[in-house]
Amino acid sequence: MEPSRTARSLVTAPRVRLGALAFVAAGVLFVLYPATRPWDDESTAAGATAALGSTAWVFSHLFAMVGFVLVPIGLLALYGVVARTRAEAPALAAVVIGWVGAGLTLPYYGAEDFGLHAVGRAAADGQPVDVLALAEAVRFGPVAVTTFGIGLVALGFAAVLAAVAIWRSGLVPRSSGLLFAAGFVLFLPQFFTAPAIRIGHGVLLGVGCLWIARGLWRAAGR
Repeated sequence: MEPSRTARSLVTAPRVRLGALAFVAAGVLFVLYPATRPWDDESTAAGATAALGSTAWVFSHLFAMVGFVLVPIGLLALYGVVARTRAEAPALAAVVIGWVGAGLTLPYYGAEDFGLHAVGRAAADGQPVDVLALAEAVRFGPVAVTTFGIGLVALGFAAVLAAVAIWRSGLVPRSSGLLFAAGFVLFLPQFFTAPAIRIGHGVLLGVGCLWIARGLWRAAGR
């Protein structure tokens, strides 16, 4: 299939390598997110205050947010590479849905990161703050939690489409797409698991991103 003019303009080696670097950075950040997140018992006021009020809370969640921004950039490079094949349609859909998913996910992460940190700092400074009640209000507001859920589901769908595109094209290692898709499909369920499992999930997603990056870098050389 003859690629479109837009697709041809995206497939230059420097742009593909930039997308590969975006995947590398995202992979590292998704590993750092749960690995550096404080794991105090947030079901208690003392634990929630210690976790939410810490500097590690701010940076760990910031790592995840930057990762969400970088993934669609990587997906755009993937689209440029596979646009010469029958994988063009799912790759383009992955880019669009991935950007929508990231956009819907980021506001919730911002509230979790900066809003809850402010609550934790206020409690740590001795202000009369009900840290548990405020944390629940921020996390489980109906609009907030709904857009967050839709955003993560969209990112999971985008990752599956990316895996389909990788599988069809054969230009990037197929196993990388499977790991990447598994990481994003499991992103929402992993919130309900133990810290060790959440850290393991970060490693899974990170390896998937790095593996795709390696495949894109090699494709750029071809």
